[in-house]
Amino acid sequence: MIKPLHRRLFTNTALAVGLAATLSVWTASASAQTAADIQKKGEVTIGMLIDFPPYGTTNASNQPDGYDADVARLLAKDLGVKLNLVPVTGPNRIPFLLTNKVDLLVASLAITPERAKQVQFSKPYAAASVILYGDRKVSIKTPADLKGKRIGVARASTQDVALTAMAPEGTEIRRFDDDASGMQALMSGQVDAIGCSTTVAAQIDKRAPANTYEPKFLLRQQVMGIVLRPGQAELLKTVDDFVARNSANGELNKLYRKWLETDLPKME
Repeated sequence: MIKPLHRRLFTNTALAVGLAATLSVWTASASAQTAADIQKKGEVTIGMLIDFPPYGTTNASNQPDGYDADVARLLAKDLGVKLNLVPVTGPNRIPFLLTNKVDLLVASLAITPERAKQVQFSKPYAAASVILYGDRKVSIKTPADLKGKRIGVARASTQDVALTAMAPEGTEIRRFDDDASGMQALMSGQVDAIGCSTTVAAQIDKRAPANTYEPKFLLRQQVMGIVLRPGQAELLKTVDDFVARNSANGELNKLYRKWLETDLPKME
């Protein structure tokens, strides 16, 4: 006969074991999503940034647009399914993927060893240069010059990682939720410079008086991949084939020229 206390412990333990088993099965099921699963569902949900023009932005109808949106549309067409675009931010894009809020990310996510521990990347579908960009009146030529300066970055971004690694002690790094907030901080004088892509720098140039800001130095040359949850080998092959085919036939270059007015860089 099981005594009341022991019965409660036994019941709680059984529930915990059952829950763990359920979660294990659910996780395995989620991570094993295939192209066929998405096609059966009839829709692919893709997360993308909307604050990173021209890769991710919104159109006149306030709908997601840009290079990433066009790549996502091309991928959905390739899969033969409806596209559901979900806006994400730099900090929440990987959590959205890992908690199954989206099936994939086409969100200007740079391929890095650190991120590759959490997610799977496809072959590169885009590239960008990340620079330190700031006030012409502030002398910053090398990382050593960052000491005592106020530098803004989008939290958890490639520029955040690169800048944090090279900034000397005494650098004041201010982290913002997105590139738009960092741009505003620079233009309002809250920071001396920001880490950003050359495309973001071009957006600032269009809004600011001529010769107000300038590139200081290169932080990182990055390539971006379409992002999947771990354990999706079949889906990864499908996405890799999509990237390879549309790189070879010029479709990705056509979209890149549409938005960035230059050819897609060669990517390894």
